[in-house]
Amino acid sequence: MVYEKKYANGLRLVVKKMAGLYSVTMGILVGTGACVETDEEDGISHFIEHMQFKVTKKRSAFEISDAFDRIGAQVNAFTGKDMTCYYSKSTSDHTAEAFEVLADLFLNATYPEEEIVREKGVICEEISMNEDTPEDLCLDLLATASFGKNNYGRNILGTQKKVNAFTLDMVERYKSERYCPENIVIAFAGDIDFATADALVESYFGTLAAGNFKKREFTVLRQKKTLTKKKPIEQLHLAVGYPAPERDHKLSDALQTMNSILGGSMSSRLFQEVREKKGLAYSVYSYLSGYEECGSLNIYAGINPTKLEEAYGAIEEVIRDLKTNGVSEEEFIRGREQMKASMLFAQESTSSQMLLYGKYMLYNGETYDFEERYKKMNEMRRSDVLDALTLTFELDARSVAIVGNIGKKPKFL
Repeated sequence: MVYEKKYANGLRLVVKKMAGLYSVTMGILVGTGACVETDEEDGISHFIEHMQFKVTKKRSAFEISDAFDRIGAQVNAFTGKDMTCYYSKSTSDHTAEAFEVLADLFLNATYPEEEIVREKGVICEEISMNEDTPEDLCLDLLATASFGKNNYGRNILGTQKKVNAFTLDMVERYKSERYCPENIVIAFAGDIDFATADALVESYFGTLAAGNFKKREFTVLRQKKTLTKKKPIEQLHLAVGYPAPERDHKLSDALQTMNSILGGSMSSRLFQEVREKKGLAYSVYSYLSGYEECGSLNIYAGINPTKLEEAYGAIEEVIRDLKTNGVSEEEFIRGREQMKASMLFAQESTSSQMLLYGKYMLYNGETYDFEERYKKMNEMRRSDVLDALTLTFELDARSVAIVGNIGKKPKFL
């Protein structure tokens, strides 16, 4: 069963009760992330996410961690391009305690100057770690190549220079604009009933004053660009991105099925052609990134520097064949079954369900309908995937990112 409620202050609650379980995942989702930041705020959504775990009005950073550990609960948070999420998973008998601590760190965080300085150092090390993770670095570079340095091209971590310039006033101003009840969804999934969840939310969030939330408008400018970063490492990391429809496009399920056929599994065309048949990469895959206004279909491969031209040619040939000849009925059925299985597997995970229902409520303002989505998945036909193929893979609009020990400029650029 799924329940929802909207409170007087604009806060929304969604509860997915899952029978036969002994645990609950609870999340607080805020509709803010890197895409709405200004140049001055570059990385501040992620910085605030870190700072919420430092000190509250009644707990130190250790006491926050200890409070969760004492009841065997898990806690974490993450920042994305358009969302920040704080979440905990606990056994059913400790749901109230876990939510109290989660609410405390979310609502009552304080920002002592010494903690701000210390956390700047932590995040600068995280940025350095990202620089030493070439696959992540390559995909971040691809986002910048595709969207520029604003909105969806902005790096979630920010730069060390910008992070070191953050002040308490900047943090409080950003939070007052973005951490408003109207921009927050609380989601529960697992062994919990609506009355319990409602009482917990009322207890800690019911008196939260409605803010002055205003959606930050921005224009997405898709660009065709190639960005490279030279690093003395063994592999070259290649990423190619193509414009794709927004996340709620009517053919979004068909696009996901097409992506599964292209590079979403070991039986996919990219895996079979680039790795199994030609031996050009250990890791090769594709994925879709969908946002409110637009999307991207991205391809990644880690390759030997001497094989760059050959690997790119193999990837391009896979795409050309897909565009020219479409997908077979057998491929379509396999891709659709993978999608259906993924949906069903997620139904058995409290963490997946919390995020699924929470994000859908945050993005769409309504409750996700699993039965309707699964029905539509079953009704999908091969012709839908063929239609989806026409929505992406514009060669003249593609972006490229390469990280590694790059030699002379490749012929395909």
